Amino acid sequence: MALQSWSESLKAAQKTCLLQDGRRKVHYLFPDGKEMAEEYDAKSHELLVRKWRQKSALGANGQWNFEVGESQLQGAGTIQPDFLKESSSNPIFTRKDTKMSFQWRIRNLPYPKDVYSIAVDRNERCCIIRTTNKKYYKKFSIPDLDRCHLDLNENAISFSHANNTLIITYQKPKEILSVEDDLRKELTTMKTNTDGDVDCKTQ
Repeated sequence: MALQSWSESLKAAQKTCLLQDGRRKVHYLFPDGKEMAEEYDAKSHELLVRKWRQKSALGANGQWNFEVGESQLQGAGTIQPDFLKESSSNPIFTRKDTKMSFQWRIRNLPYPKDVYSIAVDRNERCCIIRTTNKKYYKKFSIPDLDRCHLDLNENAISFSHANNTLIITYQKPKEILSVEDDLRKELTTMKTNTDGDVDCKTQ
């Protein structure tokens, strides 16, 4: 039922779309006031960015929170005193999906692969990264599964390590693939504009 509810929410959302710089950019406005913005590669249809925001109690727009991809400003440096700058050597956690899997990359982790372990905590509905040298620890959820009330599957997760980057892969369940396929078909048939946003059908 939750899966159907999320699918129906996507269909019912007011959408606008734009084709720009080789990307299909889609904005969703949900009945509860939440906004979601996605960017897809126009050729491969791969999801490049997904971000959310919600108005404050006073009606002001909140900041965008990235679920997939990252802000162009992230890692580019900001105008602030040197003593407030984050170290460029700190681990950087980002999500970049493929068509068949959720995928996260953690840059600036130089330790060998056998140092890491990835576990699934079904009670807390999260994945946990640990290192035997106790240099890194992180818990993260998979919002897509939470929205559809799907259980985590420890057999779906794997990881690799190369070039100081830990790559975690979680194979998408068939239910998620089905919802994404339906949405992809809808988006690719929508009228788009290269000059500005246009209303898209929301059937």
